[in-house]
Amino acid sequence: MKRAAAKKGYTARDMRAVSDNPEWTKDDFAKAKTFDEIFPGMRKGRGPNKAPTKRQVTLRLSPVVVDHFKAEGPGWQSRIDEALLKVVKRKRTSGAG
Repeated sequence: MKRAAAKKGYTARDMRAVSDNPEWTKDDFAKAKTFDEIFPGMRKGRGPNKAPTKRQVTLRLSPVVVDHFKAEGPGWQSRIDEALLKVVKRKRTSGAG
């Protein structure tokens, strides 16, 4: 049985055949407007928390600590918070601190 030659991607002809977005001209670019011009005031950012439960701080940690928590995947900052909370609770219950 013969093997079919593997395609190496789409040709310009293929793209033209399926595209309903024509290539932009210099005139199109000259008339273009930015997002903020079309939708003023839409980009507001995240904004303040309604009921903040945590306080944002800047903290320097050793690379070993950061690498350890990041290696476990997303949520590494929350895991650091959980680990520190355990230490605080342990010290409170033992009377140290």
